[in-house]
Amino acid sequence: MTAPGYGMEERLLGSTGLPVSPIGLGLAAVGRPAYINLGRSADLGEDRRVAALRARTAELLDAAVAAGVRYVDVARSYGLAESFVGSWLAGLPGGATVPTIGSKWGYTYVGEWRMDASVHEVKDHSLGAFRRQLAESRAILGDRLRLYQVHSATLESGVLEDREVLGALAELAESGTAVGVTVSGPRQSETIRRALEVRVDGRSPFSSVQATWNLLEPSVGPALVEAQSAGWGIIVKEALANGRLARAGVVPEPVSAIADRRGAGPDAIAIAAALARPWVDVVLSGAATVDQLRSNLAAIEVDLSGAELDELAALAEPPDAYWAARSALDWS
Repeated sequence: MTAPGYGMEERLLGSTGLPVSPIGLGLAAVGRPAYINLGRSADLGEDRRVAALRARTAELLDAAVAAGVRYVDVARSYGLAESFVGSWLAGLPGGATVPTIGSKWGYTYVGEWRMDASVHEVKDHSLGAFRRQLAESRAILGDRLRLYQVHSATLESGVLEDREVLGALAELAESGTAVGVTVSGPRQSETIRRALEVRVDGRSPFSSVQATWNLLEPSVGPALVEAQSAGWGIIVKEALANGRLARAGVVPEPVSAIADRRGAGPDAIAIAAALARPWVDVVLSGAATVDQLRSNLAAIEVDLSGAELDELAALAEPPDAYWAARSALDWS
């Protein structure tokens, strides 16, 4: 099935059987008042009230689904993102298209809807946190929750060695909800490879992975190839490097030059580069406005040449340097 105007062909997320689209919508940027994307103040303005962000989320969801987006990504730590999606789902007319909904557990939002909170989220990969957050997600999303992911699994957190947690994840997978793992940081590849080794009663509890891949930080690519070969669905996040590949004044010159030639925004070029990877199933748009979403979706129409992809590949930074710069971004 193809959405008019965008060429958004529906596909399956690896071996999960879940219907998705090449571009999905992630709601980290609009589910809570503060986040780390560059230019956020211009995107959202001063009104960060719950009602304002709920309305903005519904507007984005309406536009995304109309354009053919079939995957929506939230998390327990994205403020009220799950609640916003739940409200939107409840308001849909009978027979309306409903995208696949994926959420995550492992971080708790503690920012109290404050821009100046000293801590916005707290990580906890314990069995107790999993059971509590799964119940919370299900209370909001019900059977619309199709994919539940470990949020930012790391080797250091020990979640991939915790047999109780892994057993609970395997039970969830057996019950019909797909289970995935998301990764972040300079050791993404190591974490994915460890997750690929995990077995519970001879089977992997995981069937998807969500990782940061972009033109500045492509180092996870080979590990994602291995995950795809194992049948896992592949979701790319942060394709715009938290705005570094989209915002005027910071976009690398090669991206801007190709965008000018192609008549597209630099964001579309960066997303098109991710879509060009043969192993990718979904690239997430983190748009905060409908105009940004439409600009991101234009990536579907951009078929980058081999020479252009080679030129863009030269933008890669050392992973440690990339992640140090990301960790220094302010919440705004």
